[in-house]
Amino acid sequence: MPKLTLSARIGRIKPSPTLAVTARAKKLKAEGRDILDLGVGEPDFDTPDPIKKAAIQAIREGFTKYTAVDGTASLKDAIVQKFARENGLHFTTSQVLVSVGGKQSFYNLAQAFLDTDDEVVIPAPYWVSYIDMVLLADATPVIVPTTIEHGFKMTPEALDTALTYKTKLFVMNSPSNPTGAVYTRAELAALGEVLRRYPRTFIATDDMYEHISWGPEPFANIVNVCPDLADRTIVLNGVSKAYAMTGWRIGYAAGPAEIIKAMTTIQSQSTSNPTSISQVAAEAALRSGTDSIMPMREAFKTRHDWLHSQLNALPGIRCQAADGTFYLFPEISQALADLNIASDQILAERLLEETGVAVVPGSAFGAPGHLRFSYATNDATLASAVERLDRFLQAGRRAAAAAQLP
Repeated sequence: MPKLTLSARIGRIKPSPTLAVTARAKKLKAEGRDILDLGVGEPDFDTPDPIKKAAIQAIREGFTKYTAVDGTASLKDAIVQKFARENGLHFTTSQVLVSVGGKQSFYNLAQAFLDTDDEVVIPAPYWVSYIDMVLLADATPVIVPTTIEHGFKMTPEALDTALTYKTKLFVMNSPSNPTGAVYTRAELAALGEVLRRYPRTFIATDDMYEHISWGPEPFANIVNVCPDLADRTIVLNGVSKAYAMTGWRIGYAAGPAEIIKAMTTIQSQSTSNPTSISQVAAEAALRSGTDSIMPMREAFKTRHDWLHSQLNALPGIRCQAADGTFYLFPEISQALADLNIASDQILAERLLEETGVAVVPGSAFGAPGHLRFSYATNDATLASAVERLDRFLQAGRRAAAAAQLP
């Protein structure tokens, strides 16, 4: 048998750490362990019934064949109407591509738009897949750290320093996974001022958590605030988070027609069209408006408020309030020092093994010294997780203190 040699590109990337945590938690639970999963990034609510009924009807009517690669005409029309109704953005259907989840939307963009020597500026903490998909496109990610003191948001000064003549793309994610940070209109305007000085740089705004937000201002992305940047902005979104449809795998992108056409070509040689039945369900979701979203958002906000106060009461943990998503991203450097634990990865591993609480280390998001807690779970699970975490921290502090006694 000849020696197996894998491609060089596979060596550039790693498996998704958030999916790895979820898989590990499920494996331990299947083995009989009492696992509390605060790592998974999906709503714990069921998909609303009218959406499911639309999919069932599609099956009964035999809508099970191929569709156009870029999505059905009726779904693309629903997306165009959604953008106009909810965001004040006006696209044609030729500027819209429906993909197999938001992840494929960004992958298509990276493959269609990036090349060797291109740079992509990405604020950290970042969604885990941005970096690897940029690397798969042979481009170079330029990571710009943000801090809790600045609300985990990119400042205009930091953006200006990071952008160069090689910068092809700037990636924004607001509300942010993993921090829950949301840019205000004033902050977006300040970033837009910088971007105007770099006309070669395009912008990808990932709005996946648009409807799971509760900040002091209504949701806005950079195109809303800086409409003159629309001709070099790609808007990414989907139904996964807002409508509790993660497994249906429908995301969409809208932007300059030439880029969307190139992204469609990439998709035509990978997955082809998204699942026909899922497209019908997504159309039903988008045409239904946001009424079904509101109860879920209110539940997430209630959980956020409770968990935020509980985490800040724990020793060695400092947690900023979020303005959206269903994540909190506490800073844990003092807890690591108190427990004499070397890294957030080790702490996350010990929490899973010793307490059964699954969380994602901040290093997965480019922010060592943090943990991501998902509160997309029920109140009892959250309460038990906080109790176990408190016991672990208190016991660890006592053991560390005892070890230092003469």
